[in-house]
Amino acid sequence: MKLLENKVALITGAGSGIGKAIAHLFAAEAACVLLTDIYPETLEAVVLEIGQNSEVVSSLVADISHEKDIDQLFDEVLKRWGRLDILVNNAGVMDDFTPVADVSNALWNQVIGVNLTGPFYSCRKAIPIMLKQGAGVILNVASIGGLYGGRAGAAYTASKHGLIGLTKNIGYQYAPKGIRCNAIAPGGVSTNIMQNARVNPFGFERMSAGAANNIRTAQAAEIAELALFLASDKASFLNGTTVTADGGWTAY
Repeated sequence: MKLLENKVALITGAGSGIGKAIAHLFAAEAACVLLTDIYPETLEAVVLEIGQNSEVVSSLVADISHEKDIDQLFDEVLKRWGRLDILVNNAGVMDDFTPVADVSNALWNQVIGVNLTGPFYSCRKAIPIMLKQGAGVILNVASIGGLYGGRAGAAYTASKHGLIGLTKNIGYQYAPKGIRCNAIAPGGVSTNIMQNARVNPFGFERMSAGAANNIRTAQAAEIAELALFLASDKASFLNGTTVTADGGWTAY
């Protein structure tokens, strides 16, 4: 039996990077998956790569920082499959390593909107569904930037600290109801998240002070394997915690 057989998963940021790798792996483990991203071309490409029929894999373009888009995602997953077993809040954006004195309102709102408000919206929609089912798993893709202060700029760091706090609270509050909520804190991963970045020189210099201790950059598939474990029943006693996946970078 496959690890996610008879499970339904919603994965955000599934058009590339970690989300794409999770989508492939979850589908391979027999989950029905609804994939979302803001880029229709890359999202459709992932659906075609997975190569399953529409009864197993579906996609919907959405901006998770907009509550109406989140509502549409949950309407779609319930219309297609009538349940939701796994929510993966993976979509995220960087902040160009911008220190707080240089953070514009627009940058702050964008980063907090995608990295924290979006997962809040989706968790708020997912939990009533999971309560009715008596079970469910929420997985938030955070960052080692949510554990320490020097891995990114002010907005990204604040957003990922907030996401880890949200993870702990949900994990604790809903543990008696059969709902688990965990986070992954990756280190450097080979994705396109820095594509088109305009790096803040001062912030980047400060971040780079500890970069020499990073042994290597992970492949997205390595993080997906951890996501699969946490989403599966094999991780039944893991709840309200954050698993660091950084090759030992933060162990120094």
